[in-house]
Amino acid sequence: MLFFLATRVAEERPLGERVLSGFDRAFSSLWARADDFMHWVIAGFFVAIFAVGGVYLTPDLQTPNDWVSWSQLVIAALVFSRRTQPIAALGILALWVLALRDYDFFHLLDYLALGIAVSGYLLLGASSNEEWRRHRFEVLRWGVAIALMWSSLEKFAYPDWFHPLVEERPFLTFGLPRDVFIPMAGVAEFTMGFGLIWTPLVRRLSAVALFVIFTAAVWPFGRVDLVGHALIMATIVIIAADPERVSHFLPAIRRRIATVPPSLAAALIIFVTGYWGTHRVIYGPDGSEEAQLQTLSTHGPDPEHPHPVSVPTAAPDPSERSSSD
Repeated sequence: MLFFLATRVAEERPLGERVLSGFDRAFSSLWARADDFMHWVIAGFFVAIFAVGGVYLTPDLQTPNDWVSWSQLVIAALVFSRRTQPIAALGILALWVLALRDYDFFHLLDYLALGIAVSGYLLLGASSNEEWRRHRFEVLRWGVAIALMWSSLEKFAYPDWFHPLVEERPFLTFGLPRDVFIPMAGVAEFTMGFGLIWTPLVRRLSAVALFVIFTAAVWPFGRVDLVGHALIMATIVIIAADPERVSHFLPAIRRRIATVPPSLAAALIIFVTGYWGTHRVIYGPDGSEEAQLQTLSTHGPDPEHPHPVSVPTAAPDPSERSSSD
C-alpha cells in the first residue's frame, strides 16, 4: 500500500510524467505494432500447445482427444485476418467449455477471465466500429487483472497446495517461513493485479514487476511454464507499452490518491466474497471430502515433469502443485 500510494503521489508530479514519457519512448516501436505483436503471440501460443499435444487451453488442462490439438492449429491460423478473428474467438471459448467435461468448474474459473479477454480482444479487433475497437487492449488488461486477482486467492484458500512447491524449491521463499511467504505472495499478486486497472504509472510499473516475476519463474519451472503463461506475459508487455493516459472506468475515483486504500479493500472484499461464495454454492457450507477432491489442482511438483503426463480420469490429489500460479 505504501508503494502504491507513493507511486500515485509521484504520478501527480513532474517526476511521474517524466517516467511515463520514458515508457512511451522505450515502447513506441512496439506500440506501433501492438496488434501484430498480439496476433503473433496468440498464434504462437496455440501452435505451442498444439505441439505439446493433448491439452485444452494450457499445458495444465489435459485431454485424450487428439482433435482438440488440431483445432488449436486452426485457431492459430485464424487470428491474422479480421474476417476470421471472430471464429478464432469463439474457438477459444469453445475449448474452455469442452474442458468442463474433464475438469471441475470451480477450478476452470482460473482460466475464464483470460479466455474471455483474449476472445474479446479478437472480437473487438475485428469490429468495423472504431468506438468499440479502441477498447480492445483495455479488455485484455482487465482480463489479466481479474485472472491474477482471482487466482491469488488460492494462496489463502488452499495454501497446502503450495507446500510441496516451496519444500522442493526452498529458494522461492527468500528465507521466509513457508506459512508466511505463501500469503505474502498472494497479497503481492492481488495488489499488482489490481494495479493493472489503476492509473497509467501504477499499471505500467505493476506490469513491469509482473513480467519480471513471470520471466524469473521460467528458470525453475522450465519452458512448459513459459508456454502456459505466454498470453499473460504478452498482455502485461502491452500494458507496459500502452501510452493511454485517460481512464474510461470511474476516472474520478482513480485520480484521487485518498481512494486507493478503500478501493483496494473493496476489490478484495468483492473477490473474496465471489471466491468463497462460489465455492459455498457449489460445495455447500463445509465442502464434502469428495467436493474438496474435485476442487483440483492440475499442477505437479515433480521438477522433471512439472505437469501431469497422463490424462486425469478422476480428480488429482490437491497437493500436486507447480508453477508460479
